[in-house]
Amino acid sequence: MTERRSALRELTMARLRLFFREPSTVFWAFGFPLLLTVALGVAFRNRPPEPSNVAIEAGPGAERLLSQISSPLVKARIEDAAAAAKALRSGKAALVVVPGEPCTYRYDETRPEARLARILVDDVLQRAAGRPDAFPFADERVAEAGARYIDFLVPGLVGLNLMSSGMWGIGYSIVEMRTKKLVKRLLATPMRKSDFLLSFVLMRALFVAIEVPVLFGFGWIAFGVRVSGSPLLLLGLCFLGAFTFGGIGLLVASRAQNTQTVGGLMNLVMMPMFIASGVFFSTSNFPDGMQPLLRALPLTALNDALRAVVNDGAVASDVGRPMLVLSAWAALSYATALRIFRWL
Repeated sequence: MTERRSALRELTMARLRLFFREPSTVFWAFGFPLLLTVALGVAFRNRPPEPSNVAIEAGPGAERLLSQISSPLVKARIEDAAAAAKALRSGKAALVVVPGEPCTYRYDETRPEARLARILVDDVLQRAAGRPDAFPFADERVAEAGARYIDFLVPGLVGLNLMSSGMWGIGYSIVEMRTKKLVKRLLATPMRKSDFLLSFVLMRALFVAIEVPVLFGFGWIAFGVRVSGSPLLLLGLCFLGAFTFGGIGLLVASRAQNTQTVGGLMNLVMMPMFIASGVFFSTSNFPDGMQPLLRALPLTALNDALRAVVNDGAVASDVGRPMLVLSAWAALSYATALRIFRWL
């Protein structure tokens, strides 16, 4: 038993030393997620509402409509019929108002900004015509923690980084060792297959203790992203995610004979989750019939659990189902990889 622990420890430490000897690997593990957070955080930062662009078709009454419609929330201009139609078609105008009796709103109802522009313009014109409010109301503008896009984005990027690091850091590395005949040399040493595979997973788990504080710490310093729930639960979820994607990386690399093959397999596994697991936008955008399948994906489960803890202050019982999904993927993938792994 002591000999086995020694072998596992030495294998794990060897993987750590090799990691830090590759500057490009360190960049993709730490630098790239930070740069991506900065770029997307700045691009989608909270800003005052932009005015809706409205084109008024030239004709009798256009000047009167222009004076009534123009406001901080609506940016209106008069265009001839051809120019107004082109602006609507190209998206430069969300709404075209055609003067007349009655006044005509021309817009594409499939565009949310067009529906908003129609409501704003109609409200202004109805009030200008003397329409009173049916009942009194008051506006109360709030800015809740966790409601910003950056609050949604950071946990998703952490989940994405755990997936990418687990797949590429483990799956690609094993196949690269196989092509260089290093795995064949290790076969001659007194170690078990399980120790060899587990050393990769343990190496990834150790890096979680570094990566996660760095990413969330940067999100807090740069954008004020706060963790509402337990930091220990958050770290535990990240460890579970690292084990899960480490196991999937092992499974993908179990039989691949060259880096081209394993690269294609990893992209085949990761791309559906990259798109459909709620990294950059919510999974609720997909049809209801797809939701059970999406909820069964490990990255969806990880992202949902991370966001629940970070933004909603969830406790362990609230994220029980995502943890079960991740545990099932981890156990199944590692057990299968251990069974079918090929040294040569």
